[in-house]
Amino acid sequence: MSDTREKSELERTLPTAARSGRAAVDKLVPIIYDELRRIAHRRLRAEQTGHTLETTGLVHEAYLRLAGADGLQFQSRAHFLAIAAQAMRHVLIDSAVTRKAQKRGGGRHPISLDAVPIIAETRSEDVLALDEALQRLSAINERQARVVECRYFGGMNIEETAIALEMSPATVKRDWTLARAWLNRELQP
Repeated sequence: MSDTREKSELERTLPTAARSGRAAVDKLVPIIYDELRRIAHRRLRAEQTGHTLETTGLVHEAYLRLAGADGLQFQSRAHFLAIAAQAMRHVLIDSAVTRKAQKRGGGRHPISLDAVPIIAETRSEDVLALDEALQRLSAINERQARVVECRYFGGMNIEETAIALEMSPATVKRDWTLARAWLNRELQP
């Protein structure tokens, strides 16, 4: 679907979608399915080899989570993508927990966000350690945690994150820098 056609269809769908709950997700997902697949593909490229989820599976699992959630409201395309990225994060965390539970002698390893690109090769333990640290960051500064979620789990750039979170790119850059420094400190042994 062309970007112009997608935007026009989204502009028609979003006002009614905000009032219709699950039906909103059912209407919006097909419109931006290709974008959801790109986000999922970027994120899964970072996972360890032999990962059981594939791009389509991650998108569908995220869809099921979105469709099952009550009270979701979407202000814009970027906002919907940010919420979808959050759902993908939870799918990946659950998958990592399951893999870790099946693995004998699995332990956590500290990771450094400076040592890896935004989307990097990640093991289950790394995803779990990052998720735990991200939960602690959220208790301190939820906005910074949301920036990390969009950038790391959603694969969004600074501008996309700014649109999704309705803040300026300068604020996103600042929050990203501060959050990475905080997470790196938390993830050290």
